[in-house]
Order: sequence, then C-alpha cells, then structure tokens
Amino acid sequence: MKTKPEKILWRISVATTLEAEDAVADMLAGLIGESASSYYDLERQASLVSVYCQQAKSPAPKFRAAIRAGLANIQHCGLPTGSGQIKMGRVRPEDWAESWKRHFKPLEIGRSLLIKPSWSKRPAKKGQATVILDPGLSFGTGQHPTTSFCLSEVARPGETSAEKIATRSFLDIGTGSGILAIAAAKLNFAPIDAFDFDPESVRVAKSNAKINRVSQKISLTQADATRLPLRPARRYDLVCANLISNLLLAERKRIIAQLNKGGTLVLAGILQTEFHTVRAAFADVGWELVRTEIQKEWQSGAFQNKNKD
Repeated sequence: MKTKPEKILWRISVATTLEAEDAVADMLAGLIGESASSYYDLERQASLVSVYCQQAKSPAPKFRAAIRAGLANIQHCGLPTGSGQIKMGRVRPEDWAESWKRHFKPLEIGRSLLIKPSWSKRPAKKGQATVILDPGLSFGTGQHPTTSFCLSEVARPGETSAEKIATRSFLDIGTGSGILAIAAAKLNFAPIDAFDFDPESVRVAKSNAKINRVSQKISLTQADATRLPLRPARRYDLVCANLISNLLLAERKRIIAQLNKGGTLVLAGILQTEFHTVRAAFADVGWELVRTEIQKEWQSGAFQNKNKD
C-alpha cells in the first residue's frame, strides 16, 4: 500500500535591516503569496524575514531573481537593505512552528507586564500581567522598537494618585496582532477599542484576544484611520498610533480628536530622520512631546496637549 507523499515545506529567508524589515516582508509576501514572518536579533542588530511555502520542487529558480530585484527597488527607495542574503531550504512541516521557539523569548515591559510565547514556562512576577503571543506571522510580538515603546506607555502608571486609581480608556490605531489592546485589557483599561485597515490583522488580533481571554474587553474592528470622526462620540485617555509618518501627518487632526483632555498620544512607526517633522506638525496643533525613545533607525514619542482651553 502506497502512502501519500508528504508535501515539502520550503523556507525562503532574507537577512536585512530593521529599517527595511517591513518593506522586505511586504515584498516577499507579494511574490510568494504567503504571510512573511519577521524576527529581529537584538544581539546581531539584524532582521531575518522568512516565508514558508509548499512547492513540488525547489523554488530557487523562480524566486531568487525576483527577490534580488525587489531588494534593489527597496534600496532605490532609500531604505538600506543590509546584506540582503537570501537563503532557501526545506524544513519538515512539523518543525515549522518549532523553529520560532529558538528565537522568541519572554519580554518584560517595566514591572507590570510580561509578554511571552505560549511554550514559555516563565512565571510572571508578583503584580505582573501576562500576555501570551506566539510569533509566526508578520504581526507585532513586542520585539520591534516601535511596539515596545507603545507597550511601555500602556504599562506606564498614572502620574498622579487619582490617575492610578481611575480606569483609563484606550484606542489602538493600527492594532496589528492586537498586542497593545490585549496588554491594555490585562492592565484593566476600559473601554478598549482597536482597529486595523487590514482584515487579516483584525482576524489575528481577535484570535490572540481569545487566547488571552480578553475578547469581551476589547472591541476589534476593521476600519480606516483616514475616516476617524473629527467629533467622535467617545474620546480616550490613551491613544496609540503606530503608523507610517505620512499617514500620521495627513490625519493628525483626526487622530488628536480622539483624545480626552489631559490624555496621552503615543506616536510610533517613525523613522528617526522623519521624527522632527512629525513632532513639529503635532506641536502646531498644540501637542507637546513629553517622552521619546530612539532605537536604531526608529524614534517614538508620547505627546500631551498643553493648551489650557
């Protein structure tokens, strides 16, 4: 009796810079038709972007030239792609998810938050909330500098005793994996609204919220930041917008309209070379930078409205 041959799973990986990680992930996903996974090695300060696909034979002849052309185009657009080394190899299907366990370790955000994969046995410290989030798709796991800054702001305690006691509301613009909204739920924010333009991101975020047993605490929807209301029915104490600079600039009035008086706006996803422009644009509408952080090519910031009226 003949057994059905096992399908071959191929891993196609590109070594690149943190700055070009998202562009390379989008390029690979477009070429191969599968979601790309991104892993940032903190020690080597380099990113590895991978796609897993099933092929009857080696995909090398079909994809190598296309990947090189894609990298050249990304470089031409001004993003350094680093070594751009391409690796292709077969992996056993049962080892696909297991391979990520070597890379993703638990991540502490201040004293109050622990982000860890489901296979980690690391216990939370006293008073520390835990978010379970497995890697494997091109969505945030907290490792990226822009995501980690947003997490630190979500985990930041109120600056006055009244704020520490009061329940804070939260809006996550461009939720991706849902990590920020899930962390907010674990830290007792309410209400919590989160949305993304990409329907696949919304699906993944809902799945992650279910795994963390906070689905009932978060409203997750597909929506467009360019259609945020200028006079919203609800405003928030904390708003995180992890978006590209052009979108932050174009929609700044819609974004700030979502905040309560005295609220905090967190802007991330900004290249360090573009941060001054973003900061100046938000200063023009009354928002002052109160905290900022630079990691490699990225700069993020927390803003507050200093107008008294």
